[in-house]
Amino acid sequence: MPAALPAGMEGWRRPVPVTAGADATRPTALTIGTAVTATLLPVSRLSYAVPPTKAAKPDSHGGVLAFTVAKAGRYRVALGAAAWVDVLRGTTALTSAAHGHGPACSTIRKMVDFDLQPGRHLLQIAGSEPPALTVMVVAMP
Repeated sequence: MPAALPAGMEGWRRPVPVTAGADATRPTALTIGTAVTATLLPVSRLSYAVPPTKAAKPDSHGGVLAFTVAKAGRYRVALGAAAWVDVLRGTTALTSAAHGHGPACSTIRKMVDFDLQPGRHLLQIAGSEPPALTVMVVAMP
């Protein structure tokens, strides 16, 4: 039986397929509250807005997504596999507020929380071993 998911993450089990953007000028749009399975690109083909805060192995994968925050608050980025994530406002990488693992026996591998202000944000993914990754951004209650 699948593990219970945190509140607001019910859509995790119904991801929409997308291809992650290769650069910060053309990121793939991400809707808050909707999970995606992002097809990633080799990191050698990516042009990030700023270098990832943790360097990725040359043979790993990544991509660039964008989402818009309507209301200030805490937002969670969930990943289905190990990877590095940076959330940017413009070209400034934001500091995470918390991080941890997903619920035991769930397919959520990593969760990182950020306190975000309204506006457009970039989500940079780096260092993913698999070339596809489930990703979801949710507003925390």
